[in-house]
Amino acid sequence: MPSPAHIRSTVAAIVDQPDDLRELRVFHKALADVNRLRIVRRLAEGPATVGDLIQTVGLSQPLVSWHVGRLKAAGVVETKRTGREVFCQLRPNVFDEVAERQRTLLGVPRAARPVEAH
Repeated sequence: MPSPAHIRSTVAAIVDQPDDLRELRVFHKALADVNRLRIVRRLAEGPATVGDLIQTVGLSQPLVSWHVGRLKAAGVVETKRTGREVFCQLRPNVFDEVAERQRTLLGVPRAARPVEAH
């Protein structure tokens, strides 16, 4: 017999979740993997091919492509195919946009700038 906590979590997962919060969850879930974070860190230096990313993270091509796909689905990465090569880059300003959207959706005010002592 399932525990009451298990039943509550199952019901919570079934309940319709707001799309805007689901969007934030997808973004954060995409960044909740160390290999994807390593890919993002490499792409912060500039665009890279999937081959470059394979060398950076040391994973197979199918696995790197899968991770890039997750980052792309979350809106973190853009890709462009040129012949057989797939070039990847971070979406411009993606982290600033998400931070602002999070503040708005979660109702978190912007931090006040500290007053400098003279």
